[in-house]
Amino acid sequence: MMDDKNISISDVLLETHIGLERQGPGSREMTLKALSFVKNPNNSAKAADLGCGTGGQTMTLAEAFPGSIVGVDISSDFIKVFNVNTEEAGIATRVKGIVGSMDNLPFHKAEFDLIWSEGAIDNMGFEKGLTYWRIFLKENGYISVTCPSWFTDKHPAEVEKFWADAGSRLDSIEHNIGVMKASGYSFIAAFVLPEVCWVDNYFIPRTKAENVYFQKYPENRTIKEYIDCSRYELDLYTKYKQHYGYVFYIGRKT
Repeated sequence: MMDDKNISISDVLLETHIGLERQGPGSREMTLKALSFVKNPNNSAKAADLGCGTGGQTMTLAEAFPGSIVGVDISSDFIKVFNVNTEEAGIATRVKGIVGSMDNLPFHKAEFDLIWSEGAIDNMGFEKGLTYWRIFLKENGYISVTCPSWFTDKHPAEVEKFWADAGSRLDSIEHNIGVMKASGYSFIAAFVLPEVCWVDNYFIPRTKAENVYFQKYPENRTIKEYIDCSRYELDLYTKYKQHYGYVFYIGRKT
């Protein structure tokens, strides 16, 4: 058992997320819907899933994308789970995970037909991510990402502060579409992830994992502070979900 006094925020994040099917909002249905805009991938096509976590969405991609997929995540623990899952699913010959940073990719220019990222690009910044990742796409290659976005002109200050404190920001769907076009892509589609992607598929299983972890170390202040912040995120979403949420953006390199 880990030394209670040496638990860090990174430890809590890992322990409460590593057992989840997804490390952020999403669903099998939404992943497949986004992939449906990618036309005619073949067996030789190559895709990269950046910020892949343990690969919940990558496994779904592999069902419908016939080529090879490489998942990239900064967490070696997540990648270990990723590669165990692909072995167990019998797809390890064409789907593998590697440890790496999505803002310092170890790939060649114009290597991929598809770059995918769910719930991660806002850690870099939407424009920065689109611009940098474009380098690794072939001409006419596709990019498909989810990013938290405003749905309305009302931007509650609580929500803005929460995301800013987390190192991210929210912009409108229209703004992000404009950024995608200005970054060298033709805009293909954008659609909002439904509430079930947040609540049923992420918040509820995350809360269960947090409760189990807290029971191991009920006096640990770091864990309590983390869980308090996590609960606050859920409260914010419940209160203001009509104003913001995750949006899939799909574009094609021009």
